[in-house]
Amino acid sequence: MGVESPHRCVAVSAVSNISCYCFADLTGLKELREELISFCKERSLKGTILLSTEGINFFVAGGEREIWELIERLREIPGLEAINPKWSPSEDQPFSRMLVRIKKEIIAFGVEGIAPARYTSPRIEARELKQWLDEGRPVVLYDTRNDYEVRLGTFKNAIPAGVDHFRQFPEAVARLPEELKDAPIVTFCTGGIRCEKAAPFMESVGFRNIYQLEGGILKYFEEVGGDHYEGECFVFDRRVGVDPGLRETSTDVCFACQAPLDENEQADPRFVQGVSCPHCYKPDEVRQAEQVMKRQAAIARVCSPLPGSQPYDNVCPVRIPTGCDQLTLLDALCRMFSHVERDFWVGLFSEGKLLKADGTPASPEGGVRSGEKYLRLLPGTVEAPVATDIRVLHEDESIVVLHKPAPLPMHPSGRYHRHTLQWLVNAAWAPEKPRAVHRLDANTTGLVLFGRSRRRAGLLQEGFKNGSIEKIYLARVKGHPEWSDFECDSPISRESSRMGTRTVDEEDGHEARTRFTVLSRDSDGTTLLEARPLTGRTNQIRIHLWQLGFPILGDQAYLSDGELGETQTLSLEDPPLCLHAWKLSFDHPLHGRRMEFVDERPSWA
Repeated sequence: MGVESPHRCVAVSAVSNISCYCFADLTGLKELREELISFCKERSLKGTILLSTEGINFFVAGGEREIWELIERLREIPGLEAINPKWSPSEDQPFSRMLVRIKKEIIAFGVEGIAPARYTSPRIEARELKQWLDEGRPVVLYDTRNDYEVRLGTFKNAIPAGVDHFRQFPEAVARLPEELKDAPIVTFCTGGIRCEKAAPFMESVGFRNIYQLEGGILKYFEEVGGDHYEGECFVFDRRVGVDPGLRETSTDVCFACQAPLDENEQADPRFVQGVSCPHCYKPDEVRQAEQVMKRQAAIARVCSPLPGSQPYDNVCPVRIPTGCDQLTLLDALCRMFSHVERDFWVGLFSEGKLLKADGTPASPEGGVRSGEKYLRLLPGTVEAPVATDIRVLHEDESIVVLHKPAPLPMHPSGRYHRHTLQWLVNAAWAPEKPRAVHRLDANTTGLVLFGRSRRRAGLLQEGFKNGSIEKIYLARVKGHPEWSDFECDSPISRESSRMGTRTVDEEDGHEARTRFTVLSRDSDGTTLLEARPLTGRTNQIRIHLWQLGFPILGDQAYLSDGELGETQTLSLEDPPLCLHAWKLSFDHPLHGRRMEFVDERPSWA
């Protein structure tokens, strides 16, 4: 039960701390949980109480009078009449809130049939164990604690269980030599709670001479000091480690791996508070490689099966642009989606599939204002399959660099919502939502840069605006340009035409410039080019090459006869669009160092 003589703290302190465990058959846990939460909060107590059908384990801090009221209430519960918590004073409240939780076990073990409330192994008091060790009696000391606790200190010549978690204890026992089954074995841990299960388990698998150290290492320190013990004792509170005089030591703990750290380890350059220590430190390249593998697995889970492959009810927002201000909603939709027949929208209104932002049916004759949002309902949506070979090339605290396959749209639009790179990335990085810094066409493959936050993405987008971010594409085109290096500066239309495509608009188009270099003129009548967009207009490379008379192979929107095609997003069976975002270089938004990424060349390149 982990008892000791009851006493009040004699030191003057603002806060009294108690800890205790007791194995007992408890019932009515849900009602008890609610009662204890209210009881503690009314008295401004904070800490954690674990309740289980096998007993209670708690660490609570507050005013001394309120703490005694809690103890007296707990002693009214059948089975807990004799609890005697350990007391310690502190100047400040060590806990931030009050938690009362119901658990399957108050100390996780995971072995059925071990019930300390009904049976525990014979106990040995601290003074008796010290006498045994003073006399040199043959006894095996078995440390049931985790490896990182043992590292800080243990009894001389003790055998460590060699576990990272108490659930691994049965496996550790199975590794012990057969001849130990008749040897006298004393199990020990920090305060005794783990031995309440460890010792009976060892008896259950054939060990015939088992004892458990009453009160654990802390009780041993309290009663007999540090004889036969080397080092400190790891404790699960703000002190981290205590010496045999139960005084707090200078030991710190790594919050990344929970390893205790002595003064030399704290001085090690690999110790970064909250990040790493000499025990868990990994070079950046190793850590990044492990993170990439983890993220690739998350992407694979999200894509198998594709989230839009089963029917679902989709809702597409429609935002009214400035050019449609004060039109009727029907006229606005016809202007915004000029490639869609008017009767299509009339049908959606009659079916109740066009709604206001508040979810009520919208009228086709209702007037609209720029900036207003409407909703289009798409029940039973099933999206066309897309490529899913998304590869993580780099990830750090600020950015993500991905390889985008094709066909795969970047953002929700048209018939694609869930089958988009942004949706899949959001799902794989959830709850985080990395933001794409730039776009690639659905049919274009290659490098895409994401910011891990809105601010990081904004900083990187500034790089595209001021030209400090450089993108280089590979393109295979029909024909052999006569120039080895050439540039196109044809302006690109501000508005999209049918099928969402844009064209050259010499009168009112956006400024656009692309520089090209011939890499090879091949015998099949095609040319491999390097393309450097100096501005960032939609479909810019495709439009410029099309306008120059060298359309990209596989482009079903900008055709070789100078016409516009009917296909915007290719199917998986179609020949690929031979346009690939090959190289990307930019200044890192956090440390400013120049970074360059090069993607693998596709087979056509």
